[in-house]
Amino acid sequence: MDEIKKLNEKSETIFDLARKYPNKTYKELEAYRDADRQEELEPMEGEEQDNPELFDWKEKYNKEHKLRQEAETETILVKGIGINSPEMKAANKKIEELQGGLERARKENNDLYNRLADALEVNESHQRLNGKLQVRIVELEDDNKKISKQVEDQVERARKAGL
Repeated sequence: MDEIKKLNEKSETIFDLARKYPNKTYKELEAYRDADRQEELEPMEGEEQDNPELFDWKEKYNKEHKLRQEAETETILVKGIGINSPEMKAANKKIEELQGGLERARKENNDLYNRLADALEVNESHQRLNGKLQVRIVELEDDNKKISKQVEDQVERARKAGL
């Protein structure tokens, strides 16, 4: 039993091997892992070979090994399919489109905000100017009334003087 525990501690998973050798295919990694395990399970010489308990362990190990391989394969396939699936690609494309739309909306919002600020500044300037013009108009109307009164007074005096 200790021998199998030591074997499992020493054995690297496909994931570990893939990190170590990123350019290798899954089959190459699997062959490397299996070769490594077979080296560790070299048959023993002498009395131990005749031990039926040892052959039972080998059978259990082979069964466990097969189940582990199937589980690792399934895990790798699920991860690979999940990342490269058409649904995931479509979702990522949609996310990119939405992020682009959001950026465009932010830029447009910022531009509109700047235009509004400029328009409000122009409006305020026009209101100040309009206020000044209204004051000037009132002054001119008063001056016009005074001048009109002076002209009428001069015409009246000229008439009285006989002109």
